[in-house]
Amino acid sequence: MSISPRLLACGLFLGLGGVLWGQAPVPAPAPAPAAAPAAIPAAADSGAPVPPAPGDDSYQTTLLFTRVVELIRQDYVDEGKIGYRDLIYAALKGMLSSLDPHSQFLDEDAFAEMQRDTKGEFTGLGLIVGVKDGSLMVLDALEDTPGYRAGILAGDHILKINDTSTDKMSYDAAKKMLRGKRGEKIRMTLYRPPDKPQTPPAAAATESDAAVAQNIFEVEMTREIIRVSTVKDPKVLPPEIAGDDLIGYIRIEQFGENTSAEFDKAYDDLQKQGIRALVVDLRNNPGGLIDAAVDIAGVFLPPSTMVVSTQGRTDDSHREYRSHGTHPQITLPVALLINGFSASGSEIVAGALQDLHRATLVGETTFGKGSVQSVINLGDGVGIRLTTAKYYTPSHRVINEKGVDPDIAAPITAAEDRTVIRLRSPQLLTAAEKLEVKGFHDTQLERAVTALRGILIHADRTKSTAAPAPASPMPAPTPVPSTPVPSTSAVPAAATAPAP
Repeated sequence: MSISPRLLACGLFLGLGGVLWGQAPVPAPAPAPAAAPAAIPAAADSGAPVPPAPGDDSYQTTLLFTRVVELIRQDYVDEGKIGYRDLIYAALKGMLSSLDPHSQFLDEDAFAEMQRDTKGEFTGLGLIVGVKDGSLMVLDALEDTPGYRAGILAGDHILKINDTSTDKMSYDAAKKMLRGKRGEKIRMTLYRPPDKPQTPPAAAATESDAAVAQNIFEVEMTREIIRVSTVKDPKVLPPEIAGDDLIGYIRIEQFGENTSAEFDKAYDDLQKQGIRALVVDLRNNPGGLIDAAVDIAGVFLPPSTMVVSTQGRTDDSHREYRSHGTHPQITLPVALLINGFSASGSEIVAGALQDLHRATLVGETTFGKGSVQSVINLGDGVGIRLTTAKYYTPSHRVINEKGVDPDIAAPITAAEDRTVIRLRSPQLLTAAEKLEVKGFHDTQLERAVTALRGILIHADRTKSTAAPAPASPMPAPTPVPSTPVPSTSAVPAAATAPAP
C-alpha cells in the first residue's frame, strides 16, 4: 500500500484491512461458532491486529453490514442508487465522518482536490472552513479571492449553500459544495456573530429575532481558479509603529508546498534593509502541511532541534520532527501574532518557538486543533484522511482542544479583528469604509512591536555594559635625571612611568 507524502497537519503511516463483499444475497446469520474467527488482520505496516472489545464481534458485525447491503440491492425502490460502488462509498463516508470532523473518505474527486490544494492551485471561492461546536465556520478567506471580495470574514458561520442547509452537514460535503467549475455562481447565507468571539448560531437563539436577522446576510459569488501565495505583506514597519527601530513584518496565510521558499525570499529582502527584529503574523492561519510548518519553525532554531512530536496508538505513530538546518538560522528577536483562528500548523510553530524560548507570542489563545491527519492512498484514485495521533510541543504539551496561550495576552473584539482583515486590502474599501477605519490601531501588532523594542533596548544596554572600557592614554615618561647613572644599573625611561 502506498502512502501519500502530502500529509495535512501531520503525517504518519497506517495500514487498512480489506473485506471482499459477495455478489449473492446473504442469508440470515447463523449462530456464532463456539470459537469466533480471528479479527480481520490489518495490513502489514499497521502493526498487530487490535483484538475486538467484549461484545464487539467482528464476524457478526461484518456479516450484518454485508446483509444490509444485499437487502438494499434486493428491495430498494430506486434501482439507480443500489450500485455496489455507491453503497460502499456512502458507507465509508459515514464511517469516517462519524469518528471526528477531520477524518473522511476521499473519493476520486476529493482525493484529486486534496492533491491540488497542497500544490497551491484549485477552483473555488478561496474560503478555509472548519467545524467547531457543530457549526460550519469560516476560518479564513484568502486574499484576492471571490470569498474575500464578497466581504466574508473569519468567524462567519455558513447557514446555507445555495438553498441547502448546512445543519449537520459534514466537512467533506460542505467542501464539495463550495468547490466547482470555474465561472459557476454560488449563493451563501451566513451568520456573523455580534461583537463577541465565536458565537455559534445556536447560541444566538437567546437574542431577539430582529437582532439575529440583522447579523444574517447573503452573498453571491462566482467560482474561479485560486492561486495561493502563502506569504504576504513583507515590509519594514513604519516609524509611527516601530519608531526608529527597523522591525520587519511577514504574514503567513497557511502552510503549503511553496511557503518555505516564499518566506526565505521575503526575509532576504527585509534583511537587505537592515531589520533588527521580526514580527511573524500567524493570525487566522488555519495550518496546512506539517513539513512546511516545521521548515518555518526550523529557520529560527539550531539544526536537529525537535519542533513537534506525534503519538498515537501504534508504534508507527510515534515520530519526532526536527529542524533541518538547510537554511541559515535567523537569530533576530522574533514575535509571533496568534489568535483564536490560528490552528494546526500555526500551533506547531507557536508551541515550538514558545517552548524553546525563541519567540514571544502575542495575541489570543489559538484554535486548539492538535490532531494528526494521515492521508492514505488506497489506490485507484481514492484514499482516506484519518486522525491517527495527536501532536505535542517540545515540552510535551498537548495542543488538541486546548490551544497555545500567548506570552502577552492582547485580546481584541470581533469588530477590531474584522477591521484588521479589511485593512489588508485597502484598495477594496469604499470611501465610507475608509473613513470608518481611519485612525484604527492594530493593538496586537503594537504590543508585539513594544515587546521587541524592549528586547532590543535590553540587548543594546547589555552589549554596552559588557564591552571593555577604552584604554587610557599612556602618560608621558618621567624625565631622566641629568646626573649620570652607571650603565650597569640603567633603567629604561618607560619603566619608570606610573601604571595607568
